[in-house]
Amino acid sequence: MYEEKIKDLVLTTLVTDSYCLGTHWVYDETQLVNNDINWEDLNAPLAMWHKGKSAGDFTHYGDQTYWLYEFLKDKNSFNEKEFLDFWFEKMKTYTGYIDGASRNTILNIENNVTPSGADSHDLSIVGRIIPLLKVSKTKEEFLQNVTKFVKLTHNSKDAIQSADFFANLLLLVLEKNEIEESILQLKDSYDSFFQDMMEKGINSKNSDTFETIRTFGPACDINGGFSGIIHLLCKYDNLKDMLIANSKAGGDTSARAMIASAILLANKKIGEIPNNWLNLKVNI
Repeated sequence: MYEEKIKDLVLTTLVTDSYCLGTHWVYDETQLVNNDINWEDLNAPLAMWHKGKSAGDFTHYGDQTYWLYEFLKDKNSFNEKEFLDFWFEKMKTYTGYIDGASRNTILNIENNVTPSGADSHDLSIVGRIIPLLKVSKTKEEFLQNVTKFVKLTHNSKDAIQSADFFANLLLLVLEKNEIEESILQLKDSYDSFFQDMMEKGINSKNSDTFETIRTFGPACDINGGFSGIIHLLCKYDNLKDMLIANSKAGGDTSARAMIASAILLANKKIGEIPNNWLNLKVNI
């Protein structure tokens, strides 16, 4: 399903994560305004959480996205138990940042707690779903695989619903539907919590991105980050402009941008990515 787009979309999310590394988890507004970031290129991280990473590396979000892509390369279906075992082995030797969702999932696995997925409301898991298109023969199977995947490490109602929404939005845009119209088409299928966040994002599309994201909340949580993604999708039609504006706002830059970039380029060509941003340290 959408075989001609899968590789490009995976590459898009990984390039996006690498670009966002520079200001990922930087919250201080003074530091966001006054720094040595070159917005036209990939950058080393400013935040201490990514110590040891350099320009062209991924955050832990990109690392885990690549693990899923690597795992699925020779597969025709998604076996969540096999992937969880694969993921757990990777985490045993991982030297990047281990966030709360990963840490609590590891503890659950070690203590034989089932289901092992952490009760996490972090938005970042949604940006990792693109490789699942490879092993999904139908839209229904893709949505089922997304839910299975999200539950492995982010087993909360909000995380599952966020992933379901953006997965459905991705499918609509892959079919050449306009983004804002697709958001409105899906809106009534979700509860008031998500409807309110969609409305806030849509209504902010003519507002300044820095101020909007800082107002919504630039942190990892779905409550705030979700509206930030809707803002980005409704305001921008150019990937580079969107990523620069998003990164300048700081906070969980990568979680917002990985989701938004995949959807933005779902009915476009990957040529919107600057060539110097493609200098990644993995092969896709």
